[in-house]
Amino acid sequence: MIMPDKEDVIRMTAGALALSMVFLGVFHFYQKQNTSEQLAFKASRIDLVRQMQSTLSSASEAEKSAVLAITDRESQTFADQARAATAEIEKLRRELGELLKTGGTQGEKELLNQFSEYFAEFQRVDHELLLLSVRNTNIKAYDLAFGPASSALNEMNTALSRLIASNAGLPEEKQFMSLAYSAQISGLRLHTLIPPHIAEEHDQKMDSLEDLMFKEDKKLRENLDNLAALLKLNHNNDLTTAVSSYTRFTKIKTQILALSRENTNVKSLSISLNQKRKVMLLCQDTLNGLQQAILEEPIAGVTYGHPAKPR
Repeated sequence: MIMPDKEDVIRMTAGALALSMVFLGVFHFYQKQNTSEQLAFKASRIDLVRQMQSTLSSASEAEKSAVLAITDRESQTFADQARAATAEIEKLRRELGELLKTGGTQGEKELLNQFSEYFAEFQRVDHELLLLSVRNTNIKAYDLAFGPASSALNEMNTALSRLIASNAGLPEEKQFMSLAYSAQISGLRLHTLIPPHIAEEHDQKMDSLEDLMFKEDKKLRENLDNLAALLKLNHNNDLTTAVSSYTRFTKIKTQILALSRENTNVKSLSISLNQKRKVMLLCQDTLNGLQQAILEEPIAGVTYGHPAKPR
């Protein structure tokens, strides 16, 4: 057997060491490259989740503004902003889903699936809420009640007051006063029943308020008819004005009650404070959990503020 001389041994050893160094260098290079890719992958997922969190908050703020706005134009503007934000969240959700198909833990995928379920409910509630918010039927009802309806009753009351004054001293004066004042009181009661009707959420209570309105309307009409029955008032201009003013009030009241029954402002506010708030919190909590899961996902050779092997 031929033994290698000393120089051969040195050359072989040096070659082996060189080859080992090359292998170590290549291994270190790929390990470093792999770590960088994992960090970039983690950062891209966290960025998407944070964008979803921020946009979800924007969507919620726009929705609340749409509900609280007092004009159709403002409500529509905020509703459009809320819909645009919701569409952006859906886009981000799909992007994150595609990323998780290529990596990430099973827990992260389950959290995204959970968020997707909650977000679908969020979108359903939002769709119903925003359709209601832009109609502002309760606000329109209030505008009619304290605008045209109030003016019509004031005209009726003024005409009845003139009627009383013009017949002062006549034998029928007390009768005029009793009928005219009773009509004015019924008109006042009718007007005070309208705001509670507009603010009411439940149909049954609206029915009760409308029953009271019906009774006051009947009394008022009877008083006007009895005034008309007095011979001296057959062609009285003040009585004619009072009757026409009350007729106008009645038509406006019908519009008010129809708007009040739609109840879009009351319903949208109720949905916003109850259903929407609950599903919003579920979405936020799930995104927070997903973000934490991604942050805690381990990467070989990387520590987050703590030594890999504490001494």
